[in-house]
Amino acid sequence: METQKELAGKKICIVVENLPVPFDRRVWQESCALRDAGAEVTVICPQTKAYPTPYEVLDGITVYRHPLPEANRTIEYFKEYLGALYHETRLLFKVFRKQGVQDVIHACNPPDLIFIAAFPFFKLTRCKFLFDHHDINPELWIAKFGKKGLGYRAMLLVERLTYHFAKHAIVTNESYKEIAMRRGKKKAEDVTIVRSGPNISKLKVGPAQEAVKEGFKYLVGYIGVMGKQEGIDLLLESIDYIVNKKGRKDIRFCIMGGGPSLEDLRKMNEAMELTEYVEFPGRVSDEYLADVMNTADVCVNPDLPSEMNDKSTMNKIMEYMAFGKPIVQFTLKEGMFSAQEASLYAKNTSTEDFAEKILWLLDNPEKAAEMGSFGRKRVESELSWDYEKPKLISAYKKLLKL
Repeated sequence: METQKELAGKKICIVVENLPVPFDRRVWQESCALRDAGAEVTVICPQTKAYPTPYEVLDGITVYRHPLPEANRTIEYFKEYLGALYHETRLLFKVFRKQGVQDVIHACNPPDLIFIAAFPFFKLTRCKFLFDHHDINPELWIAKFGKKGLGYRAMLLVERLTYHFAKHAIVTNESYKEIAMRRGKKKAEDVTIVRSGPNISKLKVGPAQEAVKEGFKYLVGYIGVMGKQEGIDLLLESIDYIVNKKGRKDIRFCIMGGGPSLEDLRKMNEAMELTEYVEFPGRVSDEYLADVMNTADVCVNPDLPSEMNDKSTMNKIMEYMAFGKPIVQFTLKEGMFSAQEASLYAKNTSTEDFAEKILWLLDNPEKAAEMGSFGRKRVESELSWDYEKPKLISAYKKLLKL
């Protein structure tokens, strides 16, 4: 059924600093949904090695990209944010000059600073400011640095200011909506939950590719960011227990993704003498990702138990479910809501329990298949992007009073 052109004639500029499009799946799906609803969509995002082009039009969506060095230390974050604000402001002026006054600036965090670049436009024109809350940065600060202090208070301040200036907010789950209302002081009617559901039609679900197992009987898969809060170090400890304490030499682990901790994790893998069983291929092609996901017997989410991870909905969980895979993860609130019976839940931070649950699924393939089927059906019937897209359009209609 063709999408109704409910936003025909509207101009929308999406600003995202964390990842480029179309690599950022949520932002790209939102962009395409708004385009399909009749809006003229422009995206401002960072450049990366994989997406170096400063300007292009993709599937009818105009994309401006700007330089953004990756930060690993506190002082580098200040340089990154200042540089991003300069480029975002510069490109917003360019968009307003070349394409006319925008009806909405749609700001996607992290960080919660984009309101600074957007301020002149929503104050001096009819443009409205919408906040798309992807990550809870105060909790992310604690997860990264282990303490509150001045940085934490600064994160709370800019989050509060972002919500103050936003006429409407979209959030990824109920936990984030509660934060929007409690810390952001938003009314319930000014917050819309739009989950990051996978687009089933875009996923290359198909038969297993036995060559990906490289001679091993079983394959365990992971896809995600390589960062401190993702708990990959805990996963390696679980793998060490599986290989060296339980004597299981028949399992290959493919841990896919890039991020600031990738090289340190590769070194840890070598130091633990697990390279025969564990591969860190970094960022991979869509084809290779699909091959691994279609072949994996079990998928894992070792996210470190923390307030941030407890309240956040992880894209990888949804993708595992879309591929029909049984999951092992720690006992975290939103992860449990998403996966429900598609996952086993290990005691928080217990690497042995996490390992034992992986082994149980491998040794009980019928139950594992049943769990994977449950997850796939849950995505098909409740959580796919097809169910979230109308919520996004509804939020825009509220914002624009259509």
